Amino acid sequence: MQVRQTKILAELPSLLVSRKRPWLIAGISAISLFGVVAATAVVPQASPAAPFSARPVIETLAMTPISVDAPSELPFVHDDRILPGDTLPAIFRRLGINDPDALAFIQSDAEGSQALRQMRAGRSITAMISSEGKLVSLSLPLVQGGNRFTIEREEESQTFRVRTQETAALETVVEMRTGTIRHSLFGATDAVGLPDNIATKLAELFGTEIDFHTDLRKGDTFSVVYETVYDQGSVVRTGRVLAAEFVNQGKRAVVVLHEGPGGKEQYYSGDGRSLRQAFLRSPLEFSRVTSGFGRRLHPIHKSWRSHNGVDFAAPTGTPIKATSDGVVTFVGTQGGYGNIVILRHRGKLTTAYAHLNGFARNIKQGMSVDQGEVIGYVGSTGWATGPHLHYEVRVDNVAQDPLRIALPMANTLEGKELAQFRKNAAPLLQRIALMNYSTTNTLASR
Repeated sequence: MQVRQTKILAELPSLLVSRKRPWLIAGISAISLFGVVAATAVVPQASPAAPFSARPVIETLAMTPISVDAPSELPFVHDDRILPGDTLPAIFRRLGINDPDALAFIQSDAEGSQALRQMRAGRSITAMISSEGKLVSLSLPLVQGGNRFTIEREEESQTFRVRTQETAALETVVEMRTGTIRHSLFGATDAVGLPDNIATKLAELFGTEIDFHTDLRKGDTFSVVYETVYDQGSVVRTGRVLAAEFVNQGKRAVVVLHEGPGGKEQYYSGDGRSLRQAFLRSPLEFSRVTSGFGRRLHPIHKSWRSHNGVDFAAPTGTPIKATSDGVVTFVGTQGGYGNIVILRHRGKLTTAYAHLNGFARNIKQGMSVDQGEVIGYVGSTGWATGPHLHYEVRVDNVAQDPLRIALPMANTLEGKELAQFRKNAAPLLQRIALMNYSTTNTLASR
């Protein structure tokens, strides 16, 4: 059927011509011509004739009258914070104070000079400034005694008077933050408004158990209880981290700050285990071993002798740290050791630090030192051919190899002190549990 229809259509022109029907041919031609006309009537971008002509219309609008208030004689009050490295001229420029007389008076006044020496970053300053930029009054905090130094301009004489104003003591507030890791630790701490130094302390506290470069996972959580110090309602600085929790890949770690019987503060795990190692392997932060423990050819005497310690090469003046908590039993000079410090630790352990260029300020026999506290500086006193530290570890006054000896593990609380730790830690851990409960409910409700 399809073939027949095609044939008939194909034969249509010949049929029309053969039957001589000129009227039909003319009609088809006319229809084709109209089709062409219609096609050309919709050529793109054709410009139709405008149905009307445009003319500009200008209309005058009434202006609303503007009134300018007369200049006010009232001073401007500025409440600002002292920035790191701030000087009085820098503060004047930042607050828009153009008053050389006031600047010169404060810098020359005895009390003013003392106040400038006590400026500390983060403390609040209050200034009243006239519309001409003249200082009306300025109040600076004093570190000693917690008072404020205030300078005021007398209205009539335009001279300055100084007074010391008592202020309320700084207020310490316990705050809490909790967050969830999405991309990075500091991204998560920023998201919940945790101060940078608290975030850094958090990484330090859990750094012994969590590698924040490789172990961190999306969905890990943290909670922290910390102090914030306020001065007249404004934040001055952050204080101590009191307790913190970190859940990494489902594993929970907790740290709590505990004050021991002697008033010494230290961080412990939830079960009372100290986070610090009992001994550091090296008393220098960056160094290399140049001479090990045992017999060696002495570089000065050119004979084989026992070397009862380890030599760490370092530039003169490099700080030397106590490798563990201890008591200074000797500080001074001993023969070939030159300047030396000897510390006694728990048990029968002692450590010696020799060839020092100098001692830390105020270090003296009988005083207690903490692990990591600077006790002296690298030198080349005594029998030394160049600057280095000679470090010894002695057990019952017998020298041992510092790099091989099995040193004590971290302290663990026991007995009454452990019971006191648990009592003090309970309210802090309750705060963390409360944050966890609140976070869990929030996520469940989504």
